[in-house]
Amino acid sequence: MKRLNYGRTFLLGFGFFGVMVIWAVYNSFVPLFLANKFNVQPAMIGFFMTIDNIAALFIQPAVGSISDRLRTKIGRRLPFMLTAAPIAAIALAIAPMVAIPMLNIAEGARLPLFVTCTVTFVLAMAIWRTPIVALMPDITPSRFRSQANGVINFMGGIGSIIAFLIGAQLYKINEAYPFWLGSILVVVAVLLVFIFIREPKVFEENPNAERPNLWRSLAQLFKEKQHDALRIFFAIFFWFVAMNAIETFFTLYANKYLGMPEADSVQILTLNSLMFVIGALPAGYIGGRIGRKKTISIGLALMIAIMGSIFFFTKDMLLVPLFKLPMFGNVPVVGLLLMFAGLSWSLVNINSLPMVVDLTNAIQIGTYTGLYYLFSTMAAIAGPNINGWIVQLTGNNYSSIFIIGPIFMIAALVSILGMKGGEARQADHIFADESAGGEDATLKE
Repeated sequence: MKRLNYGRTFLLGFGFFGVMVIWAVYNSFVPLFLANKFNVQPAMIGFFMTIDNIAALFIQPAVGSISDRLRTKIGRRLPFMLTAAPIAAIALAIAPMVAIPMLNIAEGARLPLFVTCTVTFVLAMAIWRTPIVALMPDITPSRFRSQANGVINFMGGIGSIIAFLIGAQLYKINEAYPFWLGSILVVVAVLLVFIFIREPKVFEENPNAERPNLWRSLAQLFKEKQHDALRIFFAIFFWFVAMNAIETFFTLYANKYLGMPEADSVQILTLNSLMFVIGALPAGYIGGRIGRKKTISIGLALMIAIMGSIFFFTKDMLLVPLFKLPMFGNVPVVGLLLMFAGLSWSLVNINSLPMVVDLTNAIQIGTYTGLYYLFSTMAAIAGPNINGWIVQLTGNNYSSIFIIGPIFMIAALVSILGMKGGEARQADHIFADESAGGEDATLKE
């Protein structure tokens, strides 16, 4: 393959579009429901938003390894998506009906039922997220994986924008509508992937080779002192501690600290997602040109500066309007900083998964994708809890999230600077498209 098959990659991107649109709804509106519908305190919100991640910690990595070993008529990855995505959509659609409430439910039962819906949602998402992400490197040669990941995340960013921008407007009409929009879109996205993407059917079979195993692979990282793999996984943990904490509490920061209306506190996040989408394709191209390590390092340095600026700027400075954008109206200083943060985050996020999967072979792509999610999920557990307690201990000062974030970003930068591997390989074996009928063999006819 002499160039990336953009048509196929965009079609595959609908899978990640579905993941991000439904996650954006969950991360943006569930904290608001917890604080304003159920009067939950910040530390408990942080804990609540990680109960599901504690379970996902054991599901997502294991499912990645299991999918490496699975053989079905429709492939290794798609069965997980087709089973779990509809469950996630249904659970998310029911959650706001319990909280508002739209159903005839006793007052004391509303919070337990809301918890049940949200935990079911995240457990279902944990089952299909790793396989759908692992499908990208399955069908993409090493030298194009940064570019392909840019396309995939471009689609995911569009999903986030739809959730933030349209969701914020729908929230003003009916607080359940953003949840229902996310549920509908994820089902449509999954159907498009199933209809148009065909998994590679040729697998390397060696009876003497060990089957992929998540925990054995994790143990080998430490036993064999695989320094590059350890460094990238610890870097992933550090930068996701920072990002998950901010994603969890930003709407409350904007609402409680900056004094923005609830819907506006969600809508301003659209600026961040918009710039991430704009930066996704260039970030993949830059990673392919100057190297993934250098690209990620630049992104981390910029994130440290931007997050620190949000903390040190006064509230009045952050709310100064700078310019107008269609559909957004006046964009304040904090909005501009979020835009720069979106571009910077794309440099980090787009090139990290390609670095991970290029530290292993084609047979273990799902396992290493699972390890990626193992460390990012541990960060999703640690980040909101750390920041929830800090917010509460500082007298509900939500701006404190922007001093903790840079500290963890610095740790990630130090870790990534010590890496030597993970760059694109020019000669790369994937599950051969050619033997399945040419480079378009993974596109259903």
